[in-house]
Amino acid sequence: MNFSKLHGLGNDFIVIAGEQELPADVDQLAIRHCNRFFGIGADGLVYILPSENADFKMRIINSDGSEAEQCGNAIRCVSKYVFDHGLIDKTEITVETLGAGVQKVQLNLKDGKVSTVRVDMGQPILNGLQVPTTVDEDQVIHHPIEVDGREFHFTAVSMGNPHCVIYVDDAVNFDLAAWGPKLEVHPMFPRKMNVEFVTVRNRSYTDMRVWERGAGPTLACGTGACATLVSSVLNGLTDREATVSLKGGDLFIEWNEADNHVYMTGPAEEVYTGTIVK
Repeated sequence: MNFSKLHGLGNDFIVIAGEQELPADVDQLAIRHCNRFFGIGADGLVYILPSENADFKMRIINSDGSEAEQCGNAIRCVSKYVFDHGLIDKTEITVETLGAGVQKVQLNLKDGKVSTVRVDMGQPILNGLQVPTTVDEDQVIHHPIEVDGREFHFTAVSMGNPHCVIYVDDAVNFDLAAWGPKLEVHPMFPRKMNVEFVTVRNRSYTDMRVWERGAGPTLACGTGACATLVSSVLNGLTDREATVSLKGGDLFIEWNEADNHVYMTGPAEEVYTGTIVK
């Protein structure tokens, strides 16, 4: 089986195209091939499949074998793959996702290949039960949550997958390993949670570090960057357009007031191709 390795700001994926549906043992395939010591190594396994509603369908299996509803970095990688590999020849395409429906994508080219991708990530979901959390409020903003005797405050946003955004004094040096896994599985989050730790530098720039549900610490999270911008607007901390700086690089995020959609722009890169022999 042929594959390509792509990443969006260091959030890396094993991309497989040409299948008609997910294999029955896809969870075990993801666990085996995403292992960085005994496999190819990646944050997730991504299948590009046929779609009846869009140009392509994307399915994402995390490195622990669970399925993600959506992934902003993965959709940029998929978009680059289908154009650069000649599966499509237009620069405005649509990609069907499990949790966010069909999303519109604009490809920006350099020397005939995709360099950056702008994705219409859709409208954020802010209702507490729909994110989902156990908090029955229209918007969950600066809500207290306690873990091991320490109190944080989070804002809940779904971008097709659930996020809680927590503001800290120094996101760059925050101890992800100590608090990320505990918050991910907190009882307040019935389907677990992606957790972003954020420091706002000014109204157009934030630092963000992420603990991803099912993958742990990653270098970047596109939906997390979108959730960070939405949360920061709701908390009055940034404007509706800002750069979100992640460990792997920067994403430019816009929350358009006219249509209520969030737009994400960032790079995608192909690292190598190979063949899985077993």
